[in-house]
Amino acid sequence: MTSPILVTGGTGTLGGHVVPLLRASGHDVRILTRHARPAANGVEYVTGDLLKGEGVEAAVDGAETVLHLAGGPKADDEATRALVRAASRAGVRHLLYISVIGADRVPLAWMRTKLESERAVADSGIPWTTLRAAQFHDLALAMVEKMAKLPVFPVPGGLRLQPVDSREVAARLAELTLGAPSGPVPDLTGPNLYDLAALARPYLRLRGRRRPMLPVRIPGKAGRAYRAGANLTPAGAEAGKRTWEEFLGEKLGQVSAESRRPPGGRHDLTDIS
Repeated sequence: MTSPILVTGGTGTLGGHVVPLLRASGHDVRILTRHARPAANGVEYVTGDLLKGEGVEAAVDGAETVLHLAGGPKADDEATRALVRAASRAGVRHLLYISVIGADRVPLAWMRTKLESERAVADSGIPWTTLRAAQFHDLALAMVEKMAKLPVFPVPGGLRLQPVDSREVAARLAELTLGAPSGPVPDLTGPNLYDLAALARPYLRLRGRRRPMLPVRIPGKAGRAYRAGANLTPAGAEAGKRTWEEFLGEKLGQVSAESRRPPGGRHDLTDIS
């Protein structure tokens, strides 16, 4: 009988895609979750909390592979260190972590916790793999939806994103989880580069809305980092195939031939969309 693969964050967006892939490969899966659930379909749930240190020892017990997907706006590094300590004591043989592109270049507190988590994994003494991914389409959609509620759509000048489909990230993580520890692997990003106006236009079109777009400036060091492209992938990254427009089409309705075309050229941010 093979040992289960422990997945933290297994009930989230990414985990919801990864866990079925691991099950389809014939592996039992154990999920660390804050809310008790009965085992079902080869998935066991262990109740616990990484930040409180509750249930972590039980979660890692008997697991040779740990996929760490759990994350939040605060204290990711503390949660990761708690997992690393428990995994080390349990004799885990492969520890995988999902991070974000730009963790070492964008001066934001949340990014720093990601970088510190990467370091905790790399310094754990456990064979490890870390994948940095771009922002998921789901996150980009949440951001656009929030901005579209305003009477004027703010467009931060110089901010560009390469959103990636969470299912493509999940497929890559499943592949890495079932493989040998690889250390840092190439970043995974989406196929196209967008400014906020290019993200907003197909969304507004599919929603049947119009918003004037107002250029704004992100202040401080973080703004300078974003304008310099610190959140974008360096050379050598892998790119997914599913576009933002295709994602929106699935979420919001059919994609027009126009919106399937990748964005190109400069955008007039003062246009009415």
